[in-house]
Amino acid sequence: MSKNKRILFINPVKEVEGEEYMRDYIKSAVDESVDIDVASLGRGPLHLEYHYYEALIGVDMLHMIKKAEKDGYDAAVIGCFYDPFLREAREICDQMVVTAPAESSLIIASSLGNSFSVIVGRRKWIPVMKENVFKYGFGEKLASFRVLGLGVLDFHADENRTRDRLIQEAKEAVDNDGAECLILGCTMQFGFYRELQEIVGVPVIDVTLAPIKHAEMLIEVRDRFGWKVSKKGGYETPPLDEIRRFDIEGQYCVKGLWSK
Repeated sequence: MSKNKRILFINPVKEVEGEEYMRDYIKSAVDESVDIDVASLGRGPLHLEYHYYEALIGVDMLHMIKKAEKDGYDAAVIGCFYDPFLREAREICDQMVVTAPAESSLIIASSLGNSFSVIVGRRKWIPVMKENVFKYGFGEKLASFRVLGLGVLDFHADENRTRDRLIQEAKEAVDNDGAECLILGCTMQFGFYRELQEIVGVPVIDVTLAPIKHAEMLIEVRDRFGWKVSKKGGYETPPLDEIRRFDIEGQYCVKGLWSK
């Protein structure tokens, strides 16, 4: 009997109030052959709306991802729509799949429609998100960004207000911007997609769920066909002897992280 696949969903901030609800939501979405764990960082900001906050979580999150690979996880999901440190995470992993919300959601949305709009909380978020849309090669399909005027911690503080704002901006995106799909541009918008897509009549991608389902697919093609991240070129892993010579484990208090 084959063992279940293991996925680690990382909420890349210090644990916030209401995270248990998010945990249950995520666990309800995976295939029965998958075990999924949800983890937050032990320190840091409560959201990543500012570049400084994003920079602060890099070391802890990357070391958590590398440890997950050592612990036998099949995949790690970086749970922020900025896709922070996705390239770096893929660089340091050998066998483990690493996904993130923006890339996964864009792949799915581009398969379901000719255009998409991204509904974001604040205008502040758009430059990095737009940069990622073009970096991933989906710029020609971008219809618009729509702004709710809500911060990360606001989405579930008053869900009726969030729902009303989502409906308003979703209708504008579909009716006026020509969006054939919508992407909810923050993992903390989890749970709103189903009602919203019934109202506006187009697929609405929940960016908490998308990278998990993408990870499941990538695990399957890795195991069945041997398709995994190439180590020729951009995702080449740092040489182990160099990591040891630089005393990375000692300097960053991660003893044994890079031992075989």
